Amino acid sequence: MTSLSHKSRPLRLASYNIRKAKGVDGRYDPGRIVDILARLEADVIALQEADFRWRGRPGALSPDMIRQHTDYDLVPLARQGDSLGWHGNAVLVRRGSIVTDVKPLILPGLEPRGALRVDLDMGGPFSVIATHLGLTRFHRQRQLAAISAALATDGRPTAILGDFNEWSPTRGLDCLRAAFTVHAPGKSFHAAMPMAALDRIALSRDIALTDGGVVQTRQSLLASDHLPIWGDVRFDRAA
Repeated sequence: MTSLSHKSRPLRLASYNIRKAKGVDGRYDPGRIVDILARLEADVIALQEADFRWRGRPGALSPDMIRQHTDYDLVPLARQGDSLGWHGNAVLVRRGSIVTDVKPLILPGLEPRGALRVDLDMGGPFSVIATHLGLTRFHRQRQLAAISAALATDGRPTAILGDFNEWSPTRGLDCLRAAFTVHAPGKSFHAAMPMAALDRIALSRDIALTDGGVVQTRQSLLASDHLPIWGDVRFDRAA
């Protein structure tokens, strides 16, 4: 597609912590991950733990494998090297999508954390923030505050996708609630026995979630310790 009209059909967003393609069975199997991504039928996918922590931070998936076996393009970064993204965050967009800007964001915290902002033209301006938040609520709240501050003057429709690492369904995300509605499409962790909705989709008020869910297949139950989540959204120009 060259662009997707906001009125033509729901836009599908997805997020997947791929755990560097190491499954719960202990196998490193990037092909398994790529196969799951291909079946998501999403327009934008945020990946977490997409890079190894070795020197040079090489990607856990081959860009060539993504290109050859899916309908997605990897959103490139300046000075990307062998990495797929930024602090393990990577974004895939359906082939032919119009990316207008890409910005890495440094997030505060004891652990090295970041977010990746991708601006797109989807029949209108649209931004996606892909992130993997920290393990403690104190740092998660500071990280979300930093993301909110980076978006404060934009006014464009925005979705925040990623592993929020928040176990509570009601606490810990307060700094988002003034401008975003936070959705948990389902329990996505641990894949072997899903008990927590760690993976979330936060939508600005001008975007509505029309459907969503968690991908539970024989393959996804093994491929990572997280399950992929997805959400179909529509834009409300009058919001």
